[in-house]
Amino acid sequence: MIYLDNAATSKTKPDEVIQAVIDAMQSAGNASRGASNESLSSDRIVFQTRKKISELFNVSNPRQVVFTKNSTEAINVALQGIIEEGDHVITSCMEHNSVLRPLNYLKRDKKVEVDYIHIDENGDLKYEEIKGLIKLNTKVLVLNHASNVTGNINNLRHIGDICRAKNIIFIVDVSQSAGSFEIDMIRDNIDVLCFTGHKSLLGPQGTGGLCVRDNIYIEPLMSGGTGVHTYDSYQPDRMPTRLESGTLNAHGIAGLGAGIDYINSKGMDKLTEKATIFSKTFFDGVKSIDNIKLYGNYDTQYRAPIVSLNIADMDSSELSAILSDKYNISTRPGAHCAPLLHESMKTVDQGMVRFSFSHQNTMEEVEFAIKAIREVAEEENSTTI
Repeated sequence: MIYLDNAATSKTKPDEVIQAVIDAMQSAGNASRGASNESLSSDRIVFQTRKKISELFNVSNPRQVVFTKNSTEAINVALQGIIEEGDHVITSCMEHNSVLRPLNYLKRDKKVEVDYIHIDENGDLKYEEIKGLIKLNTKVLVLNHASNVTGNINNLRHIGDICRAKNIIFIVDVSQSAGSFEIDMIRDNIDVLCFTGHKSLLGPQGTGGLCVRDNIYIEPLMSGGTGVHTYDSYQPDRMPTRLESGTLNAHGIAGLGAGIDYINSKGMDKLTEKATIFSKTFFDGVKSIDNIKLYGNYDTQYRAPIVSLNIADMDSSELSAILSDKYNISTRPGAHCAPLLHESMKTVDQGMVRFSFSHQNTMEEVEFAIKAIREVAEEENSTTI
């Protein structure tokens, strides 16, 4: 199988990641639950990975790194723990349902106001709309760094500067960019950064978290056992315990830490450059095929290695199934959990087929995928004449 669905999850993990998980499963107990060797082993794994994440994203203190099972949980923790009744929130039309759905519940249940920054025909954010959406009660601006559909990347520094000047909390979803692009919380004025471990960070599924600026207070989404302050009636207030309840996924966290080590050893820029060359080669190979429709801004090298397309009016699920069944190529069809983006790009009924590349792909795989699209397009075009 030629795996071109890396925006959903990275399939092939480095050997170092697999070994770290195995080692942790053989040695790690329950973190912060005693002074046994097993518990202390888990403590070390968790702390060391917090430190690696804090260095990766320039977090002020490793204690401000909180572990969750994925970025969806992290985003829910941030939004539901910060936004209060009557607040105003700004987001965009390119967001994933991990942002849109929690905001919809807050609109319904807490009378929160939500406004959306629109996108243009290439899927780029209309930055000029942002200042006009800000109100006296605007508390949060929540935005992804890179679109999981088009691969377009947003200018975090520009938006972070606006938020800091207006005293707005800036929450960023880096699911598609963490491990591929440099992200600096201090430079970009990011208050809360939500990440997942199983994509470009090359960690196991079931890992993720949020990084929180020191002066941002988040109410706990869950409460329960923490291993400390057992006789407190409520969740301990100190970070990261405030936002972490129950047993942590130390085995997965060990793999996540190894994934970060792998990226650092190979060079994040080099890995991303390789994936970008594959996506650019694919784009150049399919863009002139008759009746191909491409979505996103391809006039810049600074984009996630994603190419989304359709062939004429063919349903995206049909095209993806043909690629899988006939050519053994894995892609992602449909709406990609981004309903407002598809509404904006008028692809609600058809969806799109997303090709997402990794440094682990090969040029032979890319060329074969181009050949497959050309053949399917030619056959589709011949049947519609």
